[in-house]
Amino acid sequence: MTLTTASDNYPSGPSPSTHSSRRFLIALVVTALTATASLLVSESPANAATRQFRGMNWAVLGDNFSTGTLVVQGLRQSDSNATVRAKANALYDDMASTMGINTVRLPINTHTVANTTWWNAYRGAIDAATARGFKVILAYWEDGAASGGKITNIAAWNTMWSSVTNTYGSNSNVYFEPMNEPHGYTSAEWRNVAANWLSYHTSAVPGRVLIGGTGYSQDLRDLCNDSRFNSTLLSFHHYAFFYDAMTYDAFRSHIHTRLGNCASRAVATEFGAPMSTGLNYGDANSTDNFVRHIRAMAQVMRDNQMGGTYWPALGGKPGDIGYDWYSMYALSGSGTNLNLTVRNTSGADRIRYAWGDTIGGDSTYRINVRHSGKAMDVQQPNTDNGARVGQYTYGGNAWQQWQFQDAGSGYWRIISRHSGKCLDVVSASTADGAELIQYTCGTGTNQQFQMVANGSYFQLRARHSSKCVDVPSASTADGVILKQYPCNTGTNQQWSRTAVDVT
Repeated sequence: MTLTTASDNYPSGPSPSTHSSRRFLIALVVTALTATASLLVSESPANAATRQFRGMNWAVLGDNFSTGTLVVQGLRQSDSNATVRAKANALYDDMASTMGINTVRLPINTHTVANTTWWNAYRGAIDAATARGFKVILAYWEDGAASGGKITNIAAWNTMWSSVTNTYGSNSNVYFEPMNEPHGYTSAEWRNVAANWLSYHTSAVPGRVLIGGTGYSQDLRDLCNDSRFNSTLLSFHHYAFFYDAMTYDAFRSHIHTRLGNCASRAVATEFGAPMSTGLNYGDANSTDNFVRHIRAMAQVMRDNQMGGTYWPALGGKPGDIGYDWYSMYALSGSGTNLNLTVRNTSGADRIRYAWGDTIGGDSTYRINVRHSGKAMDVQQPNTDNGARVGQYTYGGNAWQQWQFQDAGSGYWRIISRHSGKCLDVVSASTADGAELIQYTCGTGTNQQFQMVANGSYFQLRARHSSKCVDVPSASTADGVILKQYPCNTGTNQQWSRTAVDVT
């Protein structure tokens, strides 16, 4: 995170909490689970999503822009390789156990790699990660913020990268990011610098290289259209403070636009928001700009199966509170007995949601109508666009099971587990009696429904028409097609949902 704006003058927050010690075996268990769940990245990732990156930035306290060596929070420059490795393992244990982390993004600069003693020690953090099957993204930070988003010494930069890629080029778990936020260059200049890097550093497999977007790595469109990067991954950054306040929907649109056509190759290597102020990132109706941003970012990542590395786990700008208010974890302990505590559970859950995890609001449900007790059901059943949706006796079938996807502003898309398609008012009709069907999910408001509470039941009110999903004539028969009608107090417009186990 590099912009220096008024938003960087962080307010004070609550004191970090602590947690109990790790169990010895947790690292073994989590490593096994991570290895089983993770996907291998393609050497040519052009058609592969990037959800395999579930990560955190481990940063210097004070940020990673430095004219000296980089020593990330929790380490000391006097630490040996063995000590660094032990500290790193302690922190990786907790990152993995609390959030299922399998990736860490670490900063390097020319001074760090040129200092042989410290580089040999610092490598303990890299080697500890790869030994447990984690991926490591090594990202170059410009050598001091005063360099203005440019590489101050190309020769030293290339020497650094030659050392790094020669050491780790054959390690399939290590990825290389030539530069973090190249905002000092025009788009054409940066793309030439990056293309020259690829030509020069042949030890780096292109499929394990992340080229940052233009500006503050915040726009991938020009790189998408540059064939020199067709075989690389792309590094994408997005923060609320980069831009004016937006609605949830505007944030989603903005993020999609800047990803261009390259979401399948993009890794969100930096995104974040305050974790120290008690914000509820599970609140779909929140008007807080940070909540809207994180929810939008998470949804875009989830929709596109994008992976990412949250900024930061530790480190960053301490402001006047001693730690970065975006930091996901509070650090405690001493020596090599280090412990991490999640600062904001709802924030951690929203990041996990971005990675594709099932959390509270992401469950699968049967949806029952009150008057008949029957379930919302895709008729026939089939996966076709236009298949009608009705009520039917529940049989535990996938076409009777639904997920609720946040559509912003208090509305939800209701998605069939069987087809992956959305509940839809046919042809976006506003007429009484228009049928409910399934259709490929889009942005139409005829696929967005508000859950209007009525005791322990709720109405499903279509956003485009303000009418309610209704079982016509309060029929109790199997197969009756659902329609929209003006909302009323009838139990044939009252619904409940029950989570179902689909494992």
